[in-house]
Amino acid sequence: MGVSSLSDGVVTLSPLCLDDLDAHLAGEDDQLVRWLNGGPSNRADTEEYIRGCMELWAAKGPHRAFGIHVVGHQDLVGTMDVRFGTEELPDDQVNLAYGLYPRWRGRGLATRAVHLACRFAASEGATRALIRAEPENAPSIAVARRSGFRYVRRSQDEDGTWYDHYVRDL
Repeated sequence: MGVSSLSDGVVTLSPLCLDDLDAHLAGEDDQLVRWLNGGPSNRADTEEYIRGCMELWAAKGPHRAFGIHVVGHQDLVGTMDVRFGTEELPDDQVNLAYGLYPRWRGRGLATRAVHLACRFAASEGATRALIRAEPENAPSIAVARRSGFRYVRRSQDEDGTWYDHYVRDL
């Protein structure tokens, strides 16, 4: 797997695993469904997704999914995705996506997780990180800005969804 965990003393990122399944399902709310998941999760699909993430970790694949944990708590508090080599990005850039469960929002944890994910991406050779957020997703945009990302452009996906792009050199 290469990485067992990354921590700043407050937040720890560790590769998403099956032990995170129940906490993820319990933590999902309407905001995560809308902004991150694209639809409500179910146990079978989420288990399949996590197994796929574990395989990608083992193979050093292009998608590395982390569980976000708070030091001193066993609970999963959210997820952080680091995607290398997406169609719209050069090979040395990564796309980050994150979500926290409701009870953990508003504490600066997502910002800390983004900093850790950037540190990880740089250690894997990335030189720039991208965060895409729908313009109405003010909390995600605030995390991007607090994490040192700057707005660069707006784009529209094939399905008509608009995204603001924020980048940070690593």
